[in-house]
Amino acid sequence: MDHITFLVAVVIVTALAFDFTNGFHDTANAMATSIATGALKPRTAVLISGVLNVVGAFLSTEVAKTISGGIVDDTLVSPAMIFAGLVGAILWNLLTWLLGLPSSSSHALFGGLIGAVWVGAGSGGVHFDKVVEKILVPAVASPLVAGVAALLATYLAYRLTARARKESVTKGFKAGQIASASLVSLAHGTNDAQKTMGVITLTLISAGALGHDAGPPVWVIASAGLSIGLGTYLGGWRIIRTMGKGLTDIQSPQGFAAEAASTTVILTSAHLGFALSTTQVCSGGILGAGLGRRLAEVRWGMAGRMVIAWLVTLPAAALVGGVSASVVKHGGNLGTAVIALAALAVATGIVFASRRNPVHAHNVNDTHEVTLRNAAPADVRTAA
Repeated sequence: MDHITFLVAVVIVTALAFDFTNGFHDTANAMATSIATGALKPRTAVLISGVLNVVGAFLSTEVAKTISGGIVDDTLVSPAMIFAGLVGAILWNLLTWLLGLPSSSSHALFGGLIGAVWVGAGSGGVHFDKVVEKILVPAVASPLVAGVAALLATYLAYRLTARARKESVTKGFKAGQIASASLVSLAHGTNDAQKTMGVITLTLISAGALGHDAGPPVWVIASAGLSIGLGTYLGGWRIIRTMGKGLTDIQSPQGFAAEAASTTVILTSAHLGFALSTTQVCSGGILGAGLGRRLAEVRWGMAGRMVIAWLVTLPAAALVGGVSASVVKHGGNLGTAVIALAALAVATGIVFASRRNPVHAHNVNDTHEVTLRNAAPADVRTAA
């Protein structure tokens, strides 16, 4: 425990705070379609998702090893750099949550770390070949694979049930959605909770508390799982609304197809150690499911805004991480305190801004877009 300095402790707490934001930011990945179709009540959905996220955290550590010893050189990384990278990731998560944009928490984390390490240790501290192999290639391929799989599954689902009673089909697929959404939650814990495990493990390696190439200790696995599970239970209702109602008018067969496709892609990548974005996978699955149903409306404007957010996430988080690393590098403990206070002030401002137009379990299915108006127009209030 001699290696656990005050700075290391701060970094661990900050990593768990990121994991918490990752949980409520990504609840929509597993439960948005089930909530939108009425397969699960909102509070029941986030409770199931939170519990299974914790369980999933214990199933694999391959992604954690990719982060702790893959994308950056752990011999050149310091706890201060990791802290700066986490600041970039947390602020981006909160900003996109405020806007209701399902951006990638994973890419926010990767971007923050890459920017911080690049500034703090030079370009040699980043393994760009691994970044391309383990992050960028999966980022492009995974939503396409999930989208095509969901499109085909949706088409088959409607073809096979074309002569069945609509009420029976809806009831059956809603029951199936409970299972498929649960599997997405389990897969999410297996993939996303590991990213925080990897960050904490990287911190402990850089501080000399663990040997190089070490895997995450049990207490790291448990704390990361509990943090993401708690964040999931509180529910990122703003993003749930966007994914459940913003991309397409989803029905239960589509929801089942999207969730089944997403689960397959996420679990496969977790087994192979690819740290992909579950947000991108699930969004691709939902879009594919929308395209797979004849006459379904796909809101391409919202899809376009999401893609822009995906493209901007990694460089934006890298920029914040790099600036934070520069302040910490030149300012020492004072610089670390300045960045921590500035991040806390921005985070507090975002939380207060979200209260202008609150989204919660009772209104998550009301409309498909999140805005920042102080009050809804009279015609919208009347229609609701």
